[in-house]
Amino acid sequence: MPISAGIPAPDFSLEDETGTLRRLSEYRGRPVVLYFYPRDDTPGCTTEACNFRDDYSAYQEAGITILGVSPDTPKSHSKFKTKYQLPFALLADVDHKVCELYGVWGRKKFRGREYDGVFRTTFLISPEGNIQQVFENVKPAEHSAEVLQVFR
Repeated sequence: MPISAGIPAPDFSLEDETGTLRRLSEYRGRPVVLYFYPRDDTPGCTTEACNFRDDYSAYQEAGITILGVSPDTPKSHSKFKTKYQLPFALLADVDHKVCELYGVWGRKKFRGREYDGVFRTTFLISPEGNIQQVFENVKPAEHSAEVLQVFR
């Protein structure tokens, strides 16, 4: 069960696609879209990331930072980011500790197989560092537009 709106966003540090350590608290003072996705370069995750990319100028105009998080490595993130020209940071949660902290890691089923993985979830974090809104069971193709509606 993911954490809910109205509480402080748990702080964390993760490496981005360049190996640079990023800390969530560094982004205080501006809104953050923190989105968790299962895996680089898979159909749904690519659709979601590319929609954030295509809407990126609207996020910039509103002063919003986008951070993507998955259990992939910085190297995988770098390839994914380059391949699709993604203009925002992708954070590597290789041991899925941050996914667990945010309650988005758990048992999933796909084609009759059970496995542990990331539940596609997005957290809107206020400039003060609080969880403003949580989007669960995100539909990749519609999600960026759904998030932007909150800021309009």
